[in-house]
Amino acid sequence: MRLDLVAIVVAAHDPAIEFFVSVLGFELVEDSPSVTSVGGRAKRWVVVRPPGGGAGLLLARADGERQLAGVGEQAAGRVEDFEAAYARMLEHGVAFEGLPRVEDYGKIVVFRDIAGNRWDLLGPS
Repeated sequence: MRLDLVAIVVAAHDPAIEFFVSVLGFELVEDSPSVTSVGGRAKRWVVVRPPGGGAGLLLARADGERQLAGVGEQAAGRVEDFEAAYARMLEHGVAFEGLPRVEDYGKIVVFRDIAGNRWDLLGPS
């Protein structure tokens, strides 16, 4: 069994792509036109992945009020170079909820993505 994609509902594609690619360092692996399964309305299929592969994020634009209400209430992964990732994110103005700390499982600091979702930046101790 393998997990390939996890959907994250976002308010708009372009700012989400900018955040995940430029700020977090993910790779944009797909940005294709598509249609909704109900009604056949135009949409985009946008997938980002961490460098080197692994499970990707499907950045799904909210469709309707119910989905829009869920933006910012979803969500974390472990990075190899915690200090470099943290510095890059600080440089891009990412909102952190405190300073990094060391726990038994590694270094951690909580941040919010462009939609307001809370994530853990995790790295080895």
